[in-house]
Amino acid sequence: MGTNVEQQAFTIIENGTIVTPAGFTVGGLHCGLKKTSRNDIGAIRCDIPATAAAVYTTNVFQAAPLKVTRESLSNGRLQVVIVNSGNANACTGKQGEDDAYAMRAAAARELGVAEEDVAVASTGVIGELLKMDAVHSGIKALQEQMGKEANEAEQFSQAILTTDLVKKEACVSVVVGGKTVTIAGAAKGSGMIHPNMATMLAFMTSDAVIGAEALQRLLRQATNHTFNMITVDGDTSTNDMLVAMSSGYAGNEELTMEHPDWDAFAAGFTYVCQVLAKAIARDGEGATKLVEVEVTGAVSDDSAQAIAKTVIGSSLVKSAMFGADANWGRIIAAVGRAGQPVNPDTVDIRLGDISVLEQSRPVVFDEEAALAYLQTDTVRIVVDLHHGEGHAVAWGCDLTYDYVRINAAYRT
Repeated sequence: MGTNVEQQAFTIIENGTIVTPAGFTVGGLHCGLKKTSRNDIGAIRCDIPATAAAVYTTNVFQAAPLKVTRESLSNGRLQVVIVNSGNANACTGKQGEDDAYAMRAAAARELGVAEEDVAVASTGVIGELLKMDAVHSGIKALQEQMGKEANEAEQFSQAILTTDLVKKEACVSVVVGGKTVTIAGAAKGSGMIHPNMATMLAFMTSDAVIGAEALQRLLRQATNHTFNMITVDGDTSTNDMLVAMSSGYAGNEELTMEHPDWDAFAAGFTYVCQVLAKAIARDGEGATKLVEVEVTGAVSDDSAQAIAKTVIGSSLVKSAMFGADANWGRIIAAVGRAGQPVNPDTVDIRLGDISVLEQSRPVVFDEEAALAYLQTDTVRIVVDLHHGEGHAVAWGCDLTYDYVRINAAYRT
């Protein structure tokens, strides 16, 4: 699966939400974990135990909720995800682990499901114990709220945010064997973003009939080309988690990689991931623009990915994008330090449609046109290595004064 998502394979559902797929209810509210009145606890519930899969942060220091969720997902199914924001429950020792298990038990009890069918996710400040009295009261209140409010998806999307400025949602439908299947997602992430699975949480729902093994494989493939290709600040969180659940309510013939409509389903699934990933990059802390780096002509796709992520993660490149400075020297320097095979005599670089380097030689370009382009809210950098067939796209944002301001006072 490449980075080019074939949109003709699926239909975008405008204003679709995480509860558009059949079988799901969600909720969110404020229970007192945040100092503000913003929602800070939410839940997703499927009517039945759903086929489920997940990917997690590769940070060595993994938060307690990840351990609990891995345990719950060992049988390839979930029915509930309970998630809080405002506190990561990371690096909190035995007490933090006990609290994560207590969250799972409370969610199972209040929402009427088996304990082993509950996943737990947390995001926020590292190293502080959860206020468990607030968590318990929040879960109890969620039980009374879920499925009874017209804006349940909005309440959930707001409950998972930390420094995010906007919610992130996407939804599509795909025809599978004559049945309409729906795929949706909601995510949060703004800072500490540099996945390999980044503080990023994402949740996907679907009503497709699909096995756990096939869903896990698809989730990993889609993540590799979307969430794992974004960066805001080069920092990978202790809490990153992407969970996918599928109810099977669409009633299609079970999807496998051999199914004639597998590619269409995979394209729709990947598109949802891509929209969420790009929304996270665009909403980077303090960011004023989305920056896309496309690398072509690399010796392999893996090599292209490494180069694209090096360029998009360069503080110097990100600063130049903030200043609308067409400083291509920073771009080629990042290409050269990516640790990948590159012919130093054959590199082309474009800023949008403006060529600034050809065959590793500077070309005369219109500085005023480049300035105008770099002042837009979406900037595309294209690097053609002329060295192979490898291709990749990465997304990030500019580095601004506000990023420092936000993170200098994150705990206060």
